[in-house]
Amino acid sequence: MRLLLVEDDPMIGDSVRKGLRQDGFTVDWVRDGRSAEAALGDPVHDLVLLDLGLPGKDGIEVLRGLRGKGNLVPVLILTARDAVADRVAGLNAGADDYLAKPFDLDELVARIHALLRRQAGRADAVIRHGALVLNPVSHLATLNDQPLSLSAREFALLQALLDRPGAVFSVSQLEDKIYGWDDEVGSNTIEVYVHSLRKKLGVGFIKNVRGVGYMIPKLP
Repeated sequence: MRLLLVEDDPMIGDSVRKGLRQDGFTVDWVRDGRSAEAALGDPVHDLVLLDLGLPGKDGIEVLRGLRGKGNLVPVLILTARDAVADRVAGLNAGADDYLAKPFDLDELVARIHALLRRQAGRADAVIRHGALVLNPVSHLATLNDQPLSLSAREFALLQALLDRPGAVFSVSQLEDKIYGWDDEVGSNTIEVYVHSLRKKLGVGFIKNVRGVGYMIPKLP
C-alpha cells in the first residue's frame, strides 16, 4: 500500500519512512503544507500521515481543503499537539485517527492497518479469497493452507487486486499502487509480476481484460 507522509522534521520523517518501508509500505514524503496539497492532487495514495505544524500551510488547513474537495482518503494525524482541544479539532476537520508524538512505530503500523481495513470494507485482519489467505500485517500468504512464497512487490500487487475483487486495474494504476516517487519502474514490470503470480496461484486466478488491465473476479 502506498502512503503519503507529510512531516517537516527531517529526523522524524526519515525514521518513520524507513520503518514503514521495512513493514512493506511504499512511502512518499513531503515536508510542507503546499507540497502536501500538490501531492494530494494526484489520488494515488491509500492513506495520509499528516503533521499539523507545517511550514507554508498548517496541517489542519490542508486537511480541510482535502475534505472540502470530497477526497475520502484516510488521514492519520501525527503531531506533538496532544491537548484534547487539538485532537478534537483534528478529528472534526476530517481526520480518521490521531496519534501524538512521540509514538511507537508498532502502534503506528497497527493504526495504519486498521484504517486501511476500514477503507476496504473489511473487519478481518486477513484477506481471504477462496483457498488464498493474505495477512497484510505479517506479510504472510497461504494457498490451500500451504505457505506461499511471494516477493514484496508480488504481495503488494496481489493485495491491491484483492482489496477490490471484480474491479479492473490498468497497468498504470497498479504501478501507482506499488511504486513510489523514488522507485524506478520498468516498462513491463507489472506484466512480469502478474506472470509470476499466475504460476504460483493458477493461470486463471488473475484475469486479463483485453485493452483495459487486470482483475481478480469476485467469488460467487
